[in-house]
Amino acid sequence: MRFARPHLLPHRLLVFRRSELPGAHSLLALHGENVLPFPLVNSLFIPWDFVLILLFLGIVIPWRGDARMKRLLSKPELTTADRLSLYGSTIFFQWLLVAIVAWRSAARTVGPEELGIAASDAWQIAWTSVALTGLLCINQVVGLRKISRLPESKRGSLFAITEKIMPRTAKETFVYAGLACTAGISEEFLYRGFVFMAFIRMIVNFGPPNGLAAILSSAWFSLAHLYQGRRGIITTFIVGMIFAWMRIWTGSLIPAIVAHIGIDMVVGICAARFLRKA
Repeated sequence: MRFARPHLLPHRLLVFRRSELPGAHSLLALHGENVLPFPLVNSLFIPWDFVLILLFLGIVIPWRGDARMKRLLSKPELTTADRLSLYGSTIFFQWLLVAIVAWRSAARTVGPEELGIAASDAWQIAWTSVALTGLLCINQVVGLRKISRLPESKRGSLFAITEKIMPRTAKETFVYAGLACTAGISEEFLYRGFVFMAFIRMIVNFGPPNGLAAILSSAWFSLAHLYQGRRGIITTFIVGMIFAWMRIWTGSLIPAIVAHIGIDMVVGICAARFLRKA
């Protein structure tokens, strides 16, 4: 079997041509019953369930998250019950979504390599995970410390959201740790795994896919953080691009997952602590 050379970092990520994929008739939905009845969809060979998942992640998730956060922020103060309910329901929903996406990916015979859940070079993945997590967590601590020293009126809406939903008690912190782990695993699987893979498959016959798939998957990721406002959208897009680059370079989601969990844990632990000192 001959492999097509990808556009970015060809020594790390192998990208298949559609005609060269094993079981391509089911994998790429070349049969009419597996695609939506629209010319554009048929020309891109997008399975109908992949289309629905992409639309759900790109439209429903941002709308739901924004509406829910506005409802929470409308309250003068969140109670422990409010925060625990937010953490618990988010954990449940994200794992449910992961299960559905994993089920449909398996049904389309998507391999673990395409989703970034197969480790090829353990040493490279390990040191990349440590270095990436360390750099991003240090940056997060410095940023939080700097913002906490500003007057409350100048901290911005993103910090106001963080201040309100971050844990305050030991019990909240324990449940929040579960949320941080859930978000790190589920969001990386969904956006750097599934969404990245879906866009790779759409683009591969039309040009070098890696760069554009990284941009599009990062855009989908930033939309999921619509509730954070313009600054949050820009920040998550940049972080998404960094994570996508690590996924391309290592062929694995592990560095992004570890860094994602680390960032969320730093925010959860440091935000309330810095505010108390302020």
